[in-house]
Amino acid sequence: MNTEKDFSPLTPNIVRALNDKLYEKRKVAALEIEKLVREFVAQNNSTQIRHVIQILASEFALSQHPHSRKGGLIGLAACSIALGKDSGLYLKELIEPVLTCFNDSDSRLRYYACEALYNIVKVARGAVLPHFNLLFDGLSKLAADPDPNVKSGSELLDRLLKDIVTESNKFDLVAFVPLLRERIYSNNQYARQFIISWIHVLESVPDINLLDYLPEILDGLFQILGDNSKEIRRTCEVVLGEFLKEIKKTPSSVKFAEMANILVIHCQVADETKLTNDLIQLTAMTWMREFIQLAGRAVLPYSSGILTAVLPCLSYDDRKKNTKEAASACNHSLMKLVTPEDDEEEEDEKSGSTVSPSREDGQPKTEADSNDMLNASQESVGFSNISFFTPASADRPQVTLDLDGIVQVLDRHLHDSSTGMMTRIAVLKWLYHLYIKTPRKMFRHTDSLFPMLLKTLSDESDEVILKDLEVLAEIASSPAGQTDQVGSCDGTDNRLELKVPDSAKLGQQPSTGSKAVDSSPSTPSMNSYFYKFMINLLKRFSLERKLLENRGAFIIRQLCLLLHAENIFHSMADILLKEEDLKFASTMVQTLNTILLTSAELFQLRNQLKDLRSQESCALFCCLYRSWCHNPVATVSLCFLTQNYKHAYDLIQKFGDLEVTVDFLMEVDKLVQLIESPIFTYLRLQLLDVENNPYLIKALYGLLMLLPQSQAFQLLSHRLRCVPNPELMRTVDESKYMDSKQQAVSKRASHTHMDYNELLQHFDRVQSKHLEVRHQRSGRASDHPDRKLM
Repeated sequence: MNTEKDFSPLTPNIVRALNDKLYEKRKVAALEIEKLVREFVAQNNSTQIRHVIQILASEFALSQHPHSRKGGLIGLAACSIALGKDSGLYLKELIEPVLTCFNDSDSRLRYYACEALYNIVKVARGAVLPHFNLLFDGLSKLAADPDPNVKSGSELLDRLLKDIVTESNKFDLVAFVPLLRERIYSNNQYARQFIISWIHVLESVPDINLLDYLPEILDGLFQILGDNSKEIRRTCEVVLGEFLKEIKKTPSSVKFAEMANILVIHCQVADETKLTNDLIQLTAMTWMREFIQLAGRAVLPYSSGILTAVLPCLSYDDRKKNTKEAASACNHSLMKLVTPEDDEEEEDEKSGSTVSPSREDGQPKTEADSNDMLNASQESVGFSNISFFTPASADRPQVTLDLDGIVQVLDRHLHDSSTGMMTRIAVLKWLYHLYIKTPRKMFRHTDSLFPMLLKTLSDESDEVILKDLEVLAEIASSPAGQTDQVGSCDGTDNRLELKVPDSAKLGQQPSTGSKAVDSSPSTPSMNSYFYKFMINLLKRFSLERKLLENRGAFIIRQLCLLLHAENIFHSMADILLKEEDLKFASTMVQTLNTILLTSAELFQLRNQLKDLRSQESCALFCCLYRSWCHNPVATVSLCFLTQNYKHAYDLIQKFGDLEVTVDFLMEVDKLVQLIESPIFTYLRLQLLDVENNPYLIKALYGLLMLLPQSQAFQLLSHRLRCVPNPELMRTVDESKYMDSKQQAVSKRASHTHMDYNELLQHFDRVQSKHLEVRHQRSGRASDHPDRKLM
């Protein structure tokens, strides 16, 4: 360095010593500078003070010569010591050249810079706070320094600066947060440790309200929570825990909506193989649970985003038990927030200012409408396929249920084949809950949901099917689903006389009597979707025979519990009457008949059919009979159930003209077994009254004659041998008994104006069609056209 330059007021000896390679000489020079500056302070000569600092900075600290730079650093520290409390007036000039040396390639020089800055800050104390961002920026770089001495020195300076911030009430948090937000995304482990330690300190200072700025750093905190260092993760957990405690204490001042997007993102694990991601997800889900409980209905506009995060977690196994429990609590709390008031139109819709005609018609919202609700502003980039919260606009009420968004999320989970069983159950519970609480708005989505709900009936889980049936039953019976076009579904003419209260008539043919309504006060009202449901259910059974075989009885029995059994059987019989696939019709009738005769759920319906003492029960019998004709043995069993023994006998007489197959004989075999079951106890007891039930005995003998010498033959034969001799059964009160019996018969006959000849003719017509179809099928399978049966 050129020592001939004028460095006054620094003496040539001071300049020479500052440039020396020996530390001791540079230290002597620093003491001389301190003495010189003290004299200038006493003289109040600020010009000379600034001149000394400027020379030390430009000619030494920023010199190209390493020893000169070291001299400049110790000289600047000496100036600060000499200035004392007045150093605050010159801090910018003192700090900036020192911070420049933080980037020096020489680790010793970086250490001296750290030492110099420590001395400057120690003297200035609170006066350094206006320059805090500069100091923090420099320190954050040294925190990741590879040299252990430099890192150790920076830690001393870091602790000093933290003490100053903790003691002061003049810390400028607003100016600091942007820098914190930028540096929090560092991937360096030491830099993360530095950042999280500062957040911990700032969060603990009473005068610094970092909670207001939590939305700006929360995402970064969750990133740090995924660090590989156990110590960093633990510190971050503590910091997040402290924030959550503060949120619980002051929920009214918390910006829930601004942070909720971040929680949604971190509740969704991208890489389930990393254990750190499990911690992130559990912590985010715990926060979400607290947010829902603290914010209440304020989170409803963002419920679709929450569900996107929560629903997949419900299918976790015991390895993620805590996350699953937290997700379950979130789901339960969110569901409870939905109330009937959410079914009311918003104020802007009531005024008619922003409503399109299609919405007032109750039609589904357009694609553009849905996009508007789902589009969300998100500052940070790099996230894809994530559902975000939609910030509520100023003209939209804060507490508005995002029903369209929720339905879209639920529908997406139903369609996804990888969705776990517990998640599917939760989705169906949500749909059921929404149809109960917000039926009017939900029916806008029914047409889009309906196909997937039907498809879900093929699920492997019985519990999923049960929940699915509950949703479908609610759709079919909710008054909100009523339209004027009852028969318009699938283009069929619906003329069913469903059991419905007078207040919910479906625009169908009126019932033949009011007793049916009065006698069944618990009957749910069937709406326009009921018949559509029945048609599509049978269509699904037709296309998926395995579903019918494995789950058909289970599904129908559950529907009989959820909806009125008479409605189920009446509607299915009516639809099957028009069924073109006769083989399916016969199979379906056989299934329905078995359910009717064996299921405990249908006890009341069997009792209704047993006596045929009302016009309603007679109408039901005739409806069932016409479809039951697809299956001759089922038709006979229906006649046994309804005590139409003569007609049963007439039908059996016609069996001689039918094509008797092995399957046919197996059905007769099953009927014999049923006759021995508790269902037909009354029928077996009527065998005691031989004289008044001759056609019952004839019908049973007819079945016996149809059977080959099998076990069923032996069973029925033994039963008929027990029929008593009518002469032995006579008593002295026989005449009175006969009178009461005739009165009972006449009473029943007064209600049953049925044309049994017409029913027999219908049976013949149906069976002729079956015979024709079977012959056509066998003809197509034959190689020789002349061998077709005529």
